[in-house]
Amino acid sequence: MSPLLLSLEIAGLALINILVIGLLLAYLMKRYNFIGKALLDAIFMLPLVLPPVVVGFVLLMIFSPANWFGAWLDTYGLTVVFTKAGAVIAASVVAFPLFYQTARSALESVNTDIEDVARTLGASEWRIFLTITIPLAWKGLVTGGILAFSRALGEFGATILLAGNIPGVTRTMPLAIYSLVEYGDYDGAWFLVAYICILTLSLLCFVHLLTHKKIGIRL
Repeated sequence: MSPLLLSLEIAGLALINILVIGLLLAYLMKRYNFIGKALLDAIFMLPLVLPPVVVGFVLLMIFSPANWFGAWLDTYGLTVVFTKAGAVIAASVVAFPLFYQTARSALESVNTDIEDVARTLGASEWRIFLTITIPLAWKGLVTGGILAFSRALGEFGATILLAGNIPGVTRTMPLAIYSLVEYGDYDGAWFLVAYICILTLSLLCFVHLLTHKKIGIRL
C-alpha cells in the first residue's frame, strides 16, 4: 500500500476512535461534576503538550509483550507493537485532544435551557443528546474532527516508536518522507511533502470557511 493511501486509512480509523471516545468523554465531562474532574481533563489534554516521542514511548511500554498488559493481549493473539493497529492507536492518542477540547467547548456552548425544556417534556437524555445537543454543536464537532484527522495524518514520533517504519504496513507519509531523506531521495520526499501540504491545507481552508459561516450545512 502506498504511503498516501496508508496514511488516509490510518487517519480515518483513528478519527473513528476519536469521534466515539471523544464525544462520549466530552459529554460526560460537560454533564457531571465530580472530585478530580480538573485532573482528568488535564490528563485527556496531556498528549497535546507532550512530545510525540514521549507519548510513543509510554504507549510502547503499555502494549509491549514484555509488560503485563501487552502480554495479556498477546495471549489472545492481539499484537499492537509494529502493526497497523499500533499506528492507529498512536495517531488516535496524539490527535485525541484536538477533538476533545473542541467538542467539549462546542457542547458547553449549547443553551442548557433548551435541553431543560426537552427534559420537562419527557425526553430521555439520549434523545436530547442526539436531537438537540449534537445538532446545535455540529459546527464545533466537525471542526474538531477535521483538526484531529489532520493531526493524525501527520503523526510521526509516536507512530515510529509504537508501530515502526515498515513499508506497506506502518510507513505513513511522514515516515516515508523521513526514509526518503535518509536515502538521499529529496525529489521523492518533496513529492510526498507536496501531497500532505495540499491535503492538510485543503482541510484547514474548509475549517476556516466553516467557522466564518461561509459554508451552510443543516442537520
